[in-house]
Amino acid sequence: MKRDLQCPEECPSRPEPPPAPRITPEPTGEAEDAELKRGSAPVWIFGYGSLVWRPGFEFTSRKVGFIRGYSRRFWQGDTFHRGSEKMPGRVVTLLEDCGACTWGVAYEVRGEQIPASLQYLNMREAVLGGYDTKLVKFHPQEKDAEEPIQALVYIATPQNPSYLGPASEEDIAAQIIVSSGCAGHNIEYLLRLADFMRYFCPQAEDKHLFSIEEALISILPCLCCAEESLEETTSSPQKSKG
Repeated sequence: MKRDLQCPEECPSRPEPPPAPRITPEPTGEAEDAELKRGSAPVWIFGYGSLVWRPGFEFTSRKVGFIRGYSRRFWQGDTFHRGSEKMPGRVVTLLEDCGACTWGVAYEVRGEQIPASLQYLNMREAVLGGYDTKLVKFHPQEKDAEEPIQALVYIATPQNPSYLGPASEEDIAAQIIVSSGCAGHNIEYLLRLADFMRYFCPQAEDKHLFSIEEALISILPCLCCAEESLEETTSSPQKSKG
């Protein structure tokens, strides 16, 4: 059963979705060609952001692994899921980077799961997120994995209107701290992604991600102290003059 993204009543209404993208994996032989004709060929979807912990669609299996040639960056603005029009949040996209790799989760969908998942992701990632689709080679984490798997991935490019581009880790952390949207606070997004990397991919490095997490943790105590000081000032009784 497909799980729709839940949003509070105050969130803006969703626009009508365009048709879901049609993905046709390239057959490598007669068996694969016959499978495609029967409509039973699987589709793999690679997630590297919130999809790693909340796919939101039904799937057959999933694998932790990576794709080569891309770096993960908090360069995409979000005015719906983790931010608002007045205070956009920061979420991840992929930047072409020849020597890099990005870790995440690939989900296998089959049969009726394919159109359902693509329709759901088209709304979540493309319409509301500003992401485009691309096919990449996914490398599973398992040591006995065979050939890379062709997978669909959503990437936000600089051409989309919500793209924010580079900023210092401190500035990105400061923006994340004050942003929240229909899917929750932007802080949760950052910390969940960092936890995924820490627990499921301990051997992998993601300096950009962990630098932002470190900057956020260093800013939070200062922010809390400032708020407590403001509360004490506003709640203290004012002495009358004279």
